[in-house]
Amino acid sequence: MAKFTRPVSRRGVLTSGATAVGVAVAGCISDDTDGAGQSGESGGGSGNGSSEETYEVGYGDYRTTVNASAFPDELRIYAVQTGWSNWDAVMENFESEYGVPLYDAQGSSGEALTDARSNAGNQTHSAFNGGYSFALEAMNDGLTTDYKPANWDVVPDELKTDNGHVVSTRQMTTAVTYRVDIYEERGLDAPETWEDLKHPDIAQDLAFTPPHTANGLASALSVNRAYGGSMANLDPVIEYHEEIADHGADIRRNIEGDVTSGEISTVIEYDYSGLNMKYNMDEIDEEQLEVAILTGPSGREGAMNVPYGFGLLEGAPNPEAAKLFMDYVLSLEGQELFFDAFVRPIRADELEQPEEFPDQSDYDAAEFALDQEELVANQESIQQELTERTPLPGAQ
Repeated sequence: MAKFTRPVSRRGVLTSGATAVGVAVAGCISDDTDGAGQSGESGGGSGNGSSEETYEVGYGDYRTTVNASAFPDELRIYAVQTGWSNWDAVMENFESEYGVPLYDAQGSSGEALTDARSNAGNQTHSAFNGGYSFALEAMNDGLTTDYKPANWDVVPDELKTDNGHVVSTRQMTTAVTYRVDIYEERGLDAPETWEDLKHPDIAQDLAFTPPHTANGLASALSVNRAYGGSMANLDPVIEYHEEIADHGADIRRNIEGDVTSGEISTVIEYDYSGLNMKYNMDEIDEEQLEVAILTGPSGREGAMNVPYGFGLLEGAPNPEAAKLFMDYVLSLEGQELFFDAFVRPIRADELEQPEEFPDQSDYDAAEFALDQEELVANQESIQQELTERTPLPGAQ
């Protein structure tokens, strides 16, 4: 039995609230300015998904009216799946409000991109959802088309494309997860900066993840940024690795077991991974783990945000329902649902962050986002250089 119960009860509250909102929307009386499928003219529909219901969707020049008569019996969006990022609650609430069920599209971002490429010109899904870099690859392959959902304007510029093909919906942030009990046994203070992790009693069993993984790449670039580096200059993170390698730090895969067993005291992963380990793993008590967001020694940002997002597919079926769904995911109602899976929505600064997360002020001080198109263009060479130059064992 899972020890952590808050997300379940919180999700229940949110689901009930969303259902209540859905009733109001279905009644076609709404002055909601958040843009989550604002109801437009009604032909007198009497329930969710009525064939005579219309909704105003989109931002700016993309604002348009969609008609429920065009909605499918089932909407297919890549990588929207139960068991990940609380998509099951998003799917259920969207269906409750608009009468459109979503296909449980199990599969990774990479698998979705492969499938979308194989169906170029005859798409089976309406939109691509997944890792932002994968969405950019879909755009560069000519698989996406332009559409700016409602609230497109509040997404940071570096987390969306100007042409309206890709926009972020949520984000993972580089974080440090550490064993509180082991730190106390060693007389160590809670880490606040990357410099603190150089302490020999921390570095002796500190682990990063491989640089050729998305998580490992973000971790390396976080340290690099904290010490003044850039995508064109990786010397700072290599020098950092050299210092901690002398004390025993290494690079590992699948580290949850090593953390819960106490083999390693500190691991660099996403905040989502650490919080999930802290609150959802039976093998360790939540008081034994803590998750921290670190800055550089001089206060420079040291926590990279890795976005996930979506884009409408070119020539795909059911574009009207897909636009309404994309608007819903970027509405505050849809955004808040991500919190229940320890995933921060892209509009996190407009919402009350759950107390299980590190304090918002820690994120404000440390988080940063790279130009994603520049990162995609240089990612392979950066990973190759990190793998070849790092002295940490286990990089390959």
